[in-house]
Amino acid sequence: MESKEKNLATTKISVPEGETTAKTPLLVRIWRSGGENLQILIIALVLALLIRTFVAEPRYIPSGSMLPTLQVGDRLVVEKISYLFRMPATGDIIVFNPPPQLLEQGYTKDQAFIKRVIAAPGQTVKIDNNAVVLNDTPLKEDYIAQPPNYKWGPAQVPQDKLFVMGDNRNNSNDSHIWGFLPKKNIIGHAFFRFWPLNRFGWVS
Repeated sequence: MESKEKNLATTKISVPEGETTAKTPLLVRIWRSGGENLQILIIALVLALLIRTFVAEPRYIPSGSMLPTLQVGDRLVVEKISYLFRMPATGDIIVFNPPPQLLEQGYTKDQAFIKRVIAAPGQTVKIDNNAVVLNDTPLKEDYIAQPPNYKWGPAQVPQDKLFVMGDNRNNSNDSHIWGFLPKKNIIGHAFFRFWPLNRFGWVS
């Protein structure tokens, strides 16, 4: 009898492989069963955030200041890299944060604007006789809604600033109202329209 009790005391309980004697917490079991998928999802979200912050992001057009080139509701891709290495070129369509003059008008920092670059640093611009004149040469602008019905300038664009205008010249809150745009306010270059599908393509 003593021998049997000794054998029972030294016998180990056998647990089938893959099982435990205590119930595994639910969150741990979820992580073990779908942990790889969760990690992939987290990585994808981080990459999407980094791309949106530093590379490109979607934007929509809320007003008619860029008619007829861009219409209300258009969805665009705005790339953020190229202007880190160069100034925007004349004719580029850019998205930018409002400069101090617009903040004083009551706009907030998160209200991005979209306009066309008309003059770069060192260039002289004026608006006269229903035309935009760049370095004494009237611009041929087949993309505007109508010729400007006001006068402005002449003035030379300062270093690190731009003169920007909306294509809907007589209905645009742009540089002819509030002055030059600092380059540091630029968010990026609006270069591609992905919505609506019937006007899918490059923007210029």
